[in-house]
Amino acid sequence: MDIMHRFGLWNKGYEDFWGFFAPSNIRLGVAYAPIKNLYVSIGVTKTTAAIIPHAEKPSTVAGPMWDGSVKYSIITQTKGQFPVSVTYYGNMGYNTRRDTSHEIYLNNSDRLSFFNQVLVARKISNKLSVQAGASLSHQNLVNGYFTKNDSASLKVEPEMEHNHFAISLSARYKLTEVTSVLMNYDQPITTHTKNNPNPSFSFGLEFNTSSHSFQLFFTNYYFLVPQINNLYNTNDPLNHNTKKDGGYPWSPEFLIGFNITRLWNY
Repeated sequence: MDIMHRFGLWNKGYEDFWGFFAPSNIRLGVAYAPIKNLYVSIGVTKTTAAIIPHAEKPSTVAGPMWDGSVKYSIITQTKGQFPVSVTYYGNMGYNTRRDTSHEIYLNNSDRLSFFNQVLVARKISNKLSVQAGASLSHQNLVNGYFTKNDSASLKVEPEMEHNHFAISLSARYKLTEVTSVLMNYDQPITTHTKNNPNPSFSFGLEFNTSSHSFQLFFTNYYFLVPQINNLYNTNDPLNHNTKKDGGYPWSPEFLIGFNITRLWNY
């Protein structure tokens, strides 16, 4: 059964990355450090958000989305010199979703999205590290609607802003030399006309070996590319559903995710 299922996914070709994506939401990527303090990365992600004209909310579709990123350590925490570490992270994504009829993308530049973030971190003790960040996500294309400009013309108003600001807080606590507890929270700052994203919250465990790092998360994050998640995440960690009797049971919208990183040293 599993072999036949995989064969079917292979037949979808690039849309399902020849079977690698399978039924789950997944990102495949590689990172390299060409010089000290600098990491560069490229990856491909299955599920991305697309702007569908006249849709009530962004549609979740198979991209795939390719993204390239850089991470540079500007300041490293040093005793007696720098009390914190400061890092810049930047990402650019390109959605390769098929759109031969140009229903969504009129220009190739409409497929681009960007993420910029400055991170300030401090190692409090040998076990506890904390980090705060400020980010700016940018989408070249957002949905819009018409308003009456005057008796003879219309004006286009965006439903969502092209630029989206957010702040984040995260922490790591080492239980042992190879096991840590992780926590992260992202709070949207920008207010949009429609489809305001929810805060993103996650916590999990990290296990390290000499050549592998494993992270298991319980999270309401849905998208794996940061600028897409920050703008389009609709999962509500504090969701309440109204019952017929008027009650409001807590029914949070969480997912389980994991990262596997293979380290090569040359």
